[in-house]
Amino acid sequence: MKRGLQIFLAVFSLAPLYFGITGVFFGAAGLMPPGDVTPEIDSQFRYLSGLYIGFAAIIWWFIPNIDRHVWLFRLVTLAIFLGGLARLYSFLKVGAPAPEMVAGIGIELALPLIMIWQTAVARKTARQGD
Repeated sequence: MKRGLQIFLAVFSLAPLYFGITGVFFGAAGLMPPGDVTPEIDSQFRYLSGLYIGFAAIIWWFIPNIDRHVWLFRLVTLAIFLGGLARLYSFLKVGAPAPEMVAGIGIELALPLIMIWQTAVARKTARQGD
């Protein structure tokens, strides 16, 4: 159960890493016509892309001892989940984004299930006295 969660998180972390790196290097022009990109939009986009890279790094830090970082894991998961709620609001208010972003919404909103999985791993480790 623990190994499965570690593998899932390692694979999952590739998404924020990819979107973070491409966002930092290509900016908002990677998603919209360059003439429509304002300095404010580009700055905000690149800043948030940097946060994605940070989330990937935090996930990597969790992986070896995922059973011992329950509250911090929940906090990070909550932050990503709240981002998913914000994207869902945008989807409902403005319209559907690109398919890969819709997939991101689904993953972000499913994170409470990963919290349950991580809690089960932590409890199992605690019972084993590991």
